Amino acid sequence: MCAPRSILEHGTSRWGVLVLIALAQRSCRFSELRRAVDGVSEKTLTQTLERDGIVHRDAHPVIPPRVDYSLTPLGQEAAGLVRSLARWTGERLTGVEAARREYDARREATGKRRG
Repeated sequence: MCAPRSILEHGTSRWGVLVLIALAQRSCRFSELRRAVDGVSEKTLTQTLERDGIVHRDAHPVIPPRVDYSLTPLGQEAAGLVRSLARWTGERLTGVEAARREYDARREATGKRRG
C-alpha cells in the first residue's frame, strides 16, 4: 500500500474523522474521547493516528495514570479539512438525498421491466 493511501485511510476512517472532530475542540483524556467517539480504542489512536503524527499522546507520570490526547499541527490541519468536508456534506444533504431517491426509482423501474 502506498504511503499517501495509508495516511488517507487512517485520517478518514470511521474513527479517524470522529477523533479529528472531537480533538479539534480541545484535548481529552481517553475516557472523554471514548465517550465522544463511541468504540474508539487506544490501539487505534496510538498505532495509526499517533504514529502518523496526527494525534499527540501525553502520558503523565501520576497514579492513577493520566493520558491526554490532542492534535498535532498536522492533526489540526487535517481537522480543518475534515470540518470543511462535513460542512459541505451538511449543506448538500438535500441534493444527495434527492439523487438517491432518483437513482433508487430508476433501479426499481428497470428491475420491474426485467421481471
